[in-house]
Amino acid sequence: MKNWTININCDVGEGVGNEAELLPLICTCNIACGGHAGDLSSMMEVVKLARNCDVKVGAHPSYPDRTNFGREVMTISDSELRESILNQLRTFEGVLKKETVQLHHIKAHGALYNETAKNDKLAELYLNAIKEYRSKVYLYVPYGSIIASIAAEKGFKLMYEAFGDRNYNKDLSLVSRKLDDALIQEPEKVLQHILPIIKEGNVKVSTGEKIKIKADTICIHGDTPSALKILMYLSQELPTYRVALQR
Repeated sequence: MKNWTININCDVGEGVGNEAELLPLICTCNIACGGHAGDLSSMMEVVKLARNCDVKVGAHPSYPDRTNFGREVMTISDSELRESILNQLRTFEGVLKKETVQLHHIKAHGALYNETAKNDKLAELYLNAIKEYRSKVYLYVPYGSIIASIAAEKGFKLMYEAFGDRNYNKDLSLVSRKLDDALIQEPEKVLQHILPIIKEGNVKVSTGEKIKIKADTICIHGDTPSALKILMYLSQELPTYRVALQR
């Protein structure tokens, strides 16, 4: 009888304040490092919690846009964006060094994540900005995306990511948060959404079709209102489907 493993991650350090409840239920976390949210105090607090919960730590850089929480494409020069990304990562690494925690991965946030998935110019800029991390850490990227293809060619270590609390379009982009069906908030529906991703390598999209996908890690957003309920339910139910967390 076949068994499966999956890594579950959360975006945290974004001002919600629920990290102490979420972290014991996940494998890896993506900590906001000052672009869309977060400051030295929040970074340090969440890094300490992650270390105590034995959760691997990732950086979560974004457009430097607190007004829109990094979820809108920002008009910014290439040099400004590159400098911002590097400053976010260096600030975060300073916190990790102080707390003797190792950086496990980098995952872009919001609009930066979504745009690099489909915009080759932006993907190149982003990857060039973080090239010093290429052989050191994993890069969380969506399956079938432009950034995944370019990053693989450049020798980055990849982990493919899918979203447990978000619905998908046919092209594997996420349904816009401006639409009513963007979020999946009921724990039972999240489970039924991710089981085919884990076991069959496909996801049911907004058209009702099943589309091929690959996921090494599945994200539950820390600011989804039912995030804690979802994670508690998954921790209870996944083992009954022979799925174990990959810590």
